[in-house]
Amino acid sequence: MTNAELLRTLATSYGFGLNYRASNGVLTEPPHTSFIALLKALGLPLSENPSDEELRFFIDERRQHWATAALPPCVVATAGAEKHFNVHVHDGHPAHVWIELEDGTPRDAYQDENWAEPVAVDGVTWGEATFHVPGDLPTGWHTLHLESDNFKASCALIVVPETLRTNQRYTAEPAFGVMAQLYSVRSDDSWGIGDFADLARLAEVVAAEGADYLLINPVHAAQPVPPIEDSPYLPTTRRFVNPIYIAVEAVPEFARLDRPTAAEVAELTAPLKATNRSAEPIERNPIYQVKLDVLRELFYLAEDDADRRGDFEAFLADEGEGLREFGEWCAEEAARAESGADTEAGAHHVTTPGEDDTAELARFYMWLQFVADEQRRTAQERAEAAGMRIGIVTDLAVGVHPGGADAHTLSDVLVAGASVGAPPDQFSQQGQDWSQPPWNPQALAESGYAAWRDLLRTVLRHSGGIRVDHILGLFRLFWIPRMGRPAEGAYMTYDHEAMVGILALEAERAGAVVVGEDMGTFEPWVQDVLRDKGMLGTSVVWFESTPPGGTPLPQNQYRHLALSSVGTHDLPPTAGYLNGAHNALRVELGLVEESLEQLNAADAAWHAAVLDMARASGAFDGTSLADTDFARAMVMDADEPVEFTADQVADLLVGLNRFIAGTPSALTCVNLVDMVGDTRIQNQPGTNSEQYSNWCIPLTDATGTAVTIDDLPGNDLFVRVARASRRN
Repeated sequence: MTNAELLRTLATSYGFGLNYRASNGVLTEPPHTSFIALLKALGLPLSENPSDEELRFFIDERRQHWATAALPPCVVATAGAEKHFNVHVHDGHPAHVWIELEDGTPRDAYQDENWAEPVAVDGVTWGEATFHVPGDLPTGWHTLHLESDNFKASCALIVVPETLRTNQRYTAEPAFGVMAQLYSVRSDDSWGIGDFADLARLAEVVAAEGADYLLINPVHAAQPVPPIEDSPYLPTTRRFVNPIYIAVEAVPEFARLDRPTAAEVAELTAPLKATNRSAEPIERNPIYQVKLDVLRELFYLAEDDADRRGDFEAFLADEGEGLREFGEWCAEEAARAESGADTEAGAHHVTTPGEDDTAELARFYMWLQFVADEQRRTAQERAEAAGMRIGIVTDLAVGVHPGGADAHTLSDVLVAGASVGAPPDQFSQQGQDWSQPPWNPQALAESGYAAWRDLLRTVLRHSGGIRVDHILGLFRLFWIPRMGRPAEGAYMTYDHEAMVGILALEAERAGAVVVGEDMGTFEPWVQDVLRDKGMLGTSVVWFESTPPGGTPLPQNQYRHLALSSVGTHDLPPTAGYLNGAHNALRVELGLVEESLEQLNAADAAWHAAVLDMARASGAFDGTSLADTDFARAMVMDADEPVEFTADQVADLLVGLNRFIAGTPSALTCVNLVDMVGDTRIQNQPGTNSEQYSNWCIPLTDATGTAVTIDDLPGNDLFVRVARASRRN
């Protein structure tokens, strides 16, 4: 083999794909330098220009590793089916394999024929045997044991459901819900940002209009002290919650503040509450700082209350080592960030080690998780009490900040030298680098997928469902050498039977629905796997077409196993989208090669076709747009978006959501920004905070006036769109 072929062989042995089909259909092969950089990120001590001999050495080492592995890193079986696997013992020695179930019950595994030739490695000859676990094992987290006469070994045995049953109810009894960015939705009582009390209130408001669930952005934790990351999709950890969402006045200890302290708090929070009626971007740092300072006072009160302290101790016991490590990391980071730093005049700050004990500060950060957990539970209970069948559906981000808590505490199963992203496509022509360190697939398997299980359990607790952002990442992730360009990335494959299966197992145990965001560059069979597993996919009206990329998808051809909607958080609100807001911003920032006129012209034809499809379905009947020829109206002056009147925009929003409600999809969803006529972009993919205020835009109406939860019941457009979104 040539040097290039040897390198590709080595890359393949670690799970890298040698090429991928880009969004334009072109088969794309990553440069060889990328494979070298990414293999080094996995720990291989490759030289910059490895010789043939060096590559052969690592290829042989890889083969020998698998030939001498006593057990697989992990065995994942599907309930109702036998699972076969290979074990290795010294040649001629016995191999006894048995199962320890989750409840401690022993079960036998059964040996099959295997005529593989023994393999000699470092003077020891290894033989291979094949076993299988029976098909009647219960779902759960079990252990597989191997015993020979000269050693013992064990690995995780995870039995996952054949299909996720929690989703099945909604294929027969469809439901609709509302999606909202929690930080953007405030009440008159908010401290400048939406919180968990607002979440409960918003759930009650949309439930009154017939919604069965409320889908929100990820609420994963950011940095422990300001400055903090704005993006909910770049958290410091996915397992724990961002304390900025704590409704401080709803914490039981708040009522116990003495009068002088309560007055000081009122003075601190007055400027924050004043911003609830502002349309200006939300500034998290001052909000979070005030919340931390007040919560620290409440923490001291809680520590003096025996009953509350007992509840907190029980929470600590349940969360275990993971929470302790997170609390300690937060304390260390708080000390590093604030030690010797000047604070703004008059600003309060979290007490750091040197003034206080490190262990106490870590305990404070763990207490914040206890309080957040209480408030999430309350929000879900109130959602269900309001009549929601599902309740709060939370979002799971793709990954974590490269300098965050998970990158530190889970360093053994994350790859620091690589970054997750997306290859160039028509929407982001330079590709996307999300900066997040990816899972190491082999290390994750060797750990029995414990980190994946633990974060799912925390996210699913007090949730009626979960939306998995970029669920394609459970099949493969686009790895970019850190500090490299997205065009230099390569795909790493994952054991999707394990990743998807564990998701189904934990969701079923939590009684939660699962929605996978399955848009982007992927192989068609991926959606087949998700369908067979009972997972709901994601359909967005602007992206759905008859294959291969023909006309807009007719209403009756939408997937049953899907959450269907008009838009997503990565698109402008519908009114802004139809007016080309995203095109104008991308051109302004230099993210695309085409001119604004070219982009608008390309969009106009497709938008017109989608709208005409919706009109033909009867979605616009009874509105001012019932007889509109959208193709003619929008394409004649294609380089300039059509200017719709306010009444026409309202009719568009009503009609499009009525179209979605009429699809056979199990779940449909309406975006809260559309329900109030908002036009501003929440997130422009491929940009940073210096380019655009991503994830900081508060809810406003078409005139740019801030809208609070208190305003929604009396908002005519909100009520009209909600009623159009109900399932018949």
